[in-house]
Amino acid sequence: MAEKIQHKDIVPESCLGKRFDQTIAEMFPEYSRSRLKEWILAGHVQVNGEVLTKAREKMYGGETISIETQVEAEERFKSQNIPLNIVYEDDDILVINKPAGLVVHPGAGNPDGTVLNALLHHCPQVDVVPRAGIVHRLDKDTTGLMVVAKTIAAQTNLVESLQAREITREYEAIASGIMTAGGIVDEPIGRHSTKRTHMAVTISGRPSVTHYRVMEKFRLHTRLRLRLETGRTHQIRVHMAHITHPLVGDPVYGGRPRPPKNATVELREVLKGFKRQALHAAMLSLFHPITGEQMTWHAEIPQDMVALTNILREDSKLNETPDF
Repeated sequence: MAEKIQHKDIVPESCLGKRFDQTIAEMFPEYSRSRLKEWILAGHVQVNGEVLTKAREKMYGGETISIETQVEAEERFKSQNIPLNIVYEDDDILVINKPAGLVVHPGAGNPDGTVLNALLHHCPQVDVVPRAGIVHRLDKDTTGLMVVAKTIAAQTNLVESLQAREITREYEAIASGIMTAGGIVDEPIGRHSTKRTHMAVTISGRPSVTHYRVMEKFRLHTRLRLRLETGRTHQIRVHMAHITHPLVGDPVYGGRPRPPKNATVELREVLKGFKRQALHAAMLSLFHPITGEQMTWHAEIPQDMVALTNILREDSKLNETPDF
């Protein structure tokens, strides 16, 4: 099974002096750099009607780049009958509510048993769509809404919408510490300098913006609603830890549990036993990539976060200072 790919576009003037491979990656972001490089080397990309296989060739702007190739079915990943909680589906997109513990994409330590493997089973036609239609990811232990493209055209438009910040993603979280008001964290995020599996706020990182507002305050914790402008790896977790309010249960950025003074044994046990970041993708809103219709979905807060919220709320009530 294969799908024919044809594209033609003009190199923008902003690419003056940039390498051919960098330029084509900017012009066609729906495809990975490695895939584009393969097409260049295979002679499937032309500049002004001539095949160009030199990735380092400099661009001037104004050239016509055309791609004509085929995307073969992805054979590296296998189809697996893994249940998906499908919130919405049509011929072009699929919206799922991902549970905790489910990895989105195969990688080191997780060769299968992922959302991608489940998608290949549920809708086999996504085997010709880059990354099986996955447009954005959620961390393994983050729950909530994800949109998946079922066609290359839908994925191209969704990627463009993400880059244009036209897709709204809101999250619920429970953070450590008392936060009195909402705000914005506008700090670049990149790979940690020494811990290569971690991300960090760093000058050399990519621009990253997180908006947050306080929904409920407890004695030593805060329930938040957050909205992403950008979508960096671990963005909310890194930004909240950066402002000294890491998410409850975060095994990487959270540190040890912080029960309030005179906390009950039950609350201490719940905080100690919460083994994932208390983070849930609660709302997703976008313009349909084919019809243009604005669509919005909501996902109920998962039971573990509801239980944590309830016990924090009860602790606050038990320790209220009486009015005289």
